[in-house]
Amino acid sequence: MANDNRVGEIEEEAAVPLLQKTSESDPIQPRTRSVTTKVPEAEVHVYKQGKGPIDVIKTGLAGWDQDQLEVREILDKYGFKSIYAFTPGSGRGVPIRFNPRNGRSLLTYRDGAVIYVDGEPKDSMLKPITKILLGVALITFMIVMVLKETPEWAKTFNFSGGRIPPWVLACAVILFTRMRKRTKNFLEKYL
Repeated sequence: MANDNRVGEIEEEAAVPLLQKTSESDPIQPRTRSVTTKVPEAEVHVYKQGKGPIDVIKTGLAGWDQDQLEVREILDKYGFKSIYAFTPGSGRGVPIRFNPRNGRSLLTYRDGAVIYVDGEPKDSMLKPITKILLGVALITFMIVMVLKETPEWAKTFNFSGGRIPPWVLACAVILFTRMRKRTKNFLEKYL
């Protein structure tokens, strides 16, 4: 029992260098270790308001498990405000939800999946501005037809010596507020 608790000494062996000397006739060839992995891909058929397909793309799946679709890239590339699951035979389905922070889909997809999406284009600025201008012009025309002379309250809006009609001021205010709401995050993207 006394021999079992003894600590033995370590015997030394002859030291061998880790790197062997090579002659100049034997060139050192570097080891190259490369692993090629296939990035999971999905084929996406893009429709615009049920018409199309306007494009068929192969996109790599992203995320930790590489099984999420990059929705924000599709939205930006085609100018959509939202995309929906789509079946060519029956039409548009549910909206494809995505994480607002990273732009990836909440649903997962497998490698080689064929995905049909239908996009809803962003609203153009021309349509609401045209409606506002036509509304202001119609109201101004009705006021001019009813009144023969400019009212006193309208004459008090004389700025900087020149006469600015009140309908122009109203139109400018409406356009300013409309543009501010539309472009509130425009500067945040580029600054």
